[in-house]
Amino acid sequence: MRRTVSCDGNGYLRSTKPSSFFPKPPKHKGPLVIQTPGILAKTSADWLKTYGLKAKKLDLYQVLAPNAFSPVEDFVPILQKTVSSTLHEKVMMQFEWYDGTVKNIHVDLPVLYSYQKLLAKMVRIYERRIDWLSVASRRIWGTVCERRVVILVDISVTNSTYISHIQHSLRLLLEEQMSDKDHFNIIAFGSDIVPWQQELLPSQPENLEKAWRWVLSLECKGSRNFMSALRRAVEVDFKDKDKYKSQGLYLLTTGIPDQETHTISAYVAEACGGFDLQLHVCLFSVRKGTDPSGIIPARYANPMETANAFKEIVQATKGRFHWFGEAGIFESDDITSIISEMEKAKNYSQKCEQKEICCKKPVQRAEYPAGCKSE
Repeated sequence: MRRTVSCDGNGYLRSTKPSSFFPKPPKHKGPLVIQTPGILAKTSADWLKTYGLKAKKLDLYQVLAPNAFSPVEDFVPILQKTVSSTLHEKVMMQFEWYDGTVKNIHVDLPVLYSYQKLLAKMVRIYERRIDWLSVASRRIWGTVCERRVVILVDISVTNSTYISHIQHSLRLLLEEQMSDKDHFNIIAFGSDIVPWQQELLPSQPENLEKAWRWVLSLECKGSRNFMSALRRAVEVDFKDKDKYKSQGLYLLTTGIPDQETHTISAYVAEACGGFDLQLHVCLFSVRKGTDPSGIIPARYANPMETANAFKEIVQATKGRFHWFGEAGIFESDDITSIISEMEKAKNYSQKCEQKEICCKKPVQRAEYPAGCKSE
């Protein structure tokens, strides 16, 4: 089955058009062109609750269940012994069930052919979902699904070369994914914490435009004091987090925080545990040697170490991880969930083909358990 987003030798996702990942905005400082999202944003995990194979009753075991039978053993008094049913291989075949048991399966070829067509149709739907996740602001931020949102932006000095890209990423987000939210705020952090507002504001067009004008004024300074920005968001913007549902923190960063990973993980696990509040990480991998100041950050980690650290952090709040760069999308929890469902569909289709091969033989009458006769 065809896949829209493939993996390279290291298992990273590859974008189909990496050269267009960061197009130069023609009107970078112009007013926002705010869009109203046409559909309610969902994580892929939630989306699959409606469009997954199991939800669509296309799980292979669901399809085979009506014609699946457990092998029978019974005591026959007249023979004074226990007899087992036998299986005629040209009528039925044995198949390992999802729970590890073995079932005797009667295979209906027309049903299998129809089932494979439905699988192929679902794969095309999954491919369109991946295409949708790979363009516009979603290729940078993933899907922003919550109603109350705080955006944390890394403006440490190491990002000086990339400030226009960071600003453009925020512009796309404000234009495409924020107009249907209830409230939002933006907090920029380097060595200092710089909030756009002192509290969450409604996501009205005028507020989105004001936020954009503020974003254009940002300058990169200092190191990555992420922990202070996180505390500010949780303890001020989400101080009443127990009164609301659907709340999310979205971090856009280019490197590992100043603070130790276990310290951040412990904090978010305690601060978000029991509340409808998740931390999602959008990691932007930049080229080495982009800091013109020569300032060494408080902590250093290579891209893989950085990615692993943020994976640990988001897992503490059951958030999502999205890793991208100028070459494309390297890893995305939302895309990985869809690819996993596509692989499942491919596996089911292959099993159907094996059954078709087994069944393309003259059908003979099934044998009966010893001591039994047909009517």
